[in-house]
Amino acid sequence: MNTYTRSELALRNGQEREEIWVAYQGIIYDVSHSRHWRSGIHYSHWSGQDLTDELVDAPHGEYVFKRCKVVGKLKD
Repeated sequence: MNTYTRSELALRNGQEREEIWVAYQGIIYDVSHSRHWRSGIHYSHWSGQDLTDELVDAPHGEYVFKRCKVVGKLKD
């Protein structure tokens, strides 16, 4: 599995590149095909970031990532 730095993840925000990625618990997911992430923002959450700490306040659980393609791991 490929690994990516936080800087590389930040480039996948839908603005710098077409890909829209987010990380959760060290795994990076491609959310490009989700209508909720089309602008690179989902409510007050920005793509290209690790959302692990932010999911606590979400109205849903981590199950939402099962719909997304895994693209790699977030490098420590």
